[in-house]
Amino acid sequence: MRGSALILLVEDNEANVMLAQAVLERDGFDVEVATNSAEAREWLLRVIPDLILMDVQLGGEDGIAFTQEIKANPKTRAIPIVAVTAHAMAGDRARAIHAGCDGYVSKPLDTRTFGSQMRAILTNLRTRHQEGTALVTSAEPG
Repeated sequence: MRGSALILLVEDNEANVMLAQAVLERDGFDVEVATNSAEAREWLLRVIPDLILMDVQLGGEDGIAFTQEIKANPKTRAIPIVAVTAHAMAGDRARAIHAGCDGYVSKPLDTRTFGSQMRAILTNLRTRHQEGTALVTSAEPG
């Protein structure tokens, strides 16, 4: 049994992967990385993460379409998904929530608070799941 939450980071930008992974691991999370939806899809056949961080602007199949696919599948629909959106792309937030994301964070990531934001989102999602209510949350950079 894992001692910490497992996060699947679906991100195609190498610099963003390195930053997010380093911050999350520093804050005690286990992180697996998929650089596109095909890699993530294969990964999800083997393991169910506690949370998916989904780049909305993912190359190839975008993060919105992939989120809809995950939420339509009975085996994966309960996995919380947090969209990662570019700060200037406000329309992405509404599209992400409509697609089934449980929350969103804006780029650039605030390395001082990103790990604690993910921990708070996971805690809130678990509480909401136990209560049977939905949660849509925003974690804005400080």
